[in-house]
Parts: sequence; C-alpha cells; structure tokens
Amino acid sequence: MAISDYLRSLRAHIGSELVLLPSVAVMVRDATGRLLLVRDRATGLWQTVGGGMDPGEQPADAAVREAFEETGLLVEPTRVIGVYAGPLFCLTYPNGDRVSYVGISFRARVVGGAERPCQDEVDRLGWFDRDAALALAMAPHTRLLIEDAFRDAPQAVFEPPRPL
Repeated sequence: MAISDYLRSLRAHIGSELVLLPSVAVMVRDATGRLLLVRDRATGLWQTVGGGMDPGEQPADAAVREAFEETGLLVEPTRVIGVYAGPLFCLTYPNGDRVSYVGISFRARVVGGAERPCQDEVDRLGWFDRDAALALAMAPHTRLLIEDAFRDAPQAVFEPPRPL
C-alpha cells in the first residue's frame, strides 16, 4: 500500500490505530463494456483503480490523480456510481494499520495518457468483462464495487487516449 505524506505523518502519532479515510474508486469502461482493473503488486489481488484522498482535495480531483498515478491514463469523472462505507470497507493491512474507508465510486472516461502500471503499487492493468472480472482474486469490498460498476448503465464511452 502506498501511503501519502499526510497519512504517514498521522501514523507517526497514532501508530496502527483505526483511521477513517476518504477514498475514491475510478470505473473506466471501454466501448465493449469491459472494466479497467489493476493488480496490486504486494498482494497479487485485483482491485479497482483508486485510493485515498489528500486533505483539501476534491473527490473528482482525487479520482483523476489516482487514475493517472496507477494507470498512466488521464480520465474525466462523469458521474458518481455510489458511496460506500461500513464493515466491508474496514481493512487491516499486513503491517497492522487499520483503516475504515468511506469511498466514492466514479464512472469515468479516458481523455488522454498512455496505459502503464505504476512502479510501486500496480504490476498489471487489465480490461475485463463482468464474468472475467468477478472470477479474479480480489477482496470482498472490491467485488461489491465491481458488481455496482457493471450494474451502472449506460456504459461510459471509451475515447482512445490522445497525446499529452
């Protein structure tokens, strides 16, 4: 798990205690309806594009930043799919850090960039239809986000990336 400077500073004071953390998930689908997912380098689990918000950051801006950091793609959020919290979104990381996420899932479309996994968090990107996506190894909260992304209609239109 990559950690922001803000969360690193907070953890220096509170250790592994539970932190309520706002986060975003970015649901990009191509023209055939496939969803873009990323594989976590540390765990090998597939997950949605996204991550924690920084203090003062707008949720849509966090979605754009996280998508670019993890995938190399520039995206434009087009609508909110849902807002998520609760026991399914309470996680304990291998280092013992406990987090309770409040997540906002965005539908988004690609407006530029070039696909590439980031070097520290993600080792693979993939486009998956619903059945193939749900067959991947993933955390239970990720499965819920993916199911809702495929229920969200109409599908987002994929525009091929343009040069930066």
